[in-house]
Amino acid sequence: MNNFRKTAIIVGVLYIIGTVAGILSKVFAGSIQNDLNLLTKVTGNETPIIMGALFLLVMGLVLAMVPVMMFPILKKQNEALALGYVVYRGALETITTIAMAISLLFLTILSQQYIAGSPDTSYLQTLGTLLLKGKDTISTISQIVFPLGALIFYFLLYQSKLIPRWISGWGLIAAILWIAVTLLDLFGIISSWSTVQVVLALPIGLQEMVMAVWLIVKGFNPSAIASLSAKKATNDLLSAA
Repeated sequence: MNNFRKTAIIVGVLYIIGTVAGILSKVFAGSIQNDLNLLTKVTGNETPIIMGALFLLVMGLVLAMVPVMMFPILKKQNEALALGYVVYRGALETITTIAMAISLLFLTILSQQYIAGSPDTSYLQTLGTLLLKGKDTISTISQIVFPLGALIFYFLLYQSKLIPRWISGWGLIAAILWIAVTLLDLFGIISSWSTVQVVLALPIGLQEMVMAVWLIVKGFNPSAIASLSAKKATNDLLSAA
């Protein structure tokens, strides 16, 4: 098994792990953090909140490895765009994910102080609400960063033909739909987890899982790999001349 085949399998597995971790994060922490009596509710459900935060961290760190694994290949197509992909999905998106996870963990600390009868309970309740609002703001930033990184990624895949163009083209369209979802939600045109939002966001989730399975089973297109290697060698010769 050559290195390109190993990279394809690893990237496919990372996508699956990251997606599952993201779903589990919502399952554990999603309903609790939206409760009206936030701090009171968190105290009796600290374990789900902590698990949600941990799965969020797993998702962020695992998906951050994808651009790192792909960079040596994608830079042969376009090094500047490949670096941009690393910045968006490897750095910015990871930072926002870690910040959201830390916000969830801080909620458990505030709730303990609240239930313990701290004299500043009203202050703690306000702080908890602000903390949750801050997390939502960071989440919105992440929702903008994610599709921009995805657009770069699928554009490079489409150009290089590393995977079938119907998969990378699907990814491009799905990323645009995700941007539309984010903007509609940001301006209050649709609500979070509404039917419209789910329908428009679903294509990117399905596409990533189809791509992940394809990478694990089929790997990269060998002719595309050979073409990229030849292109890189030619560019190196021209640079040295």
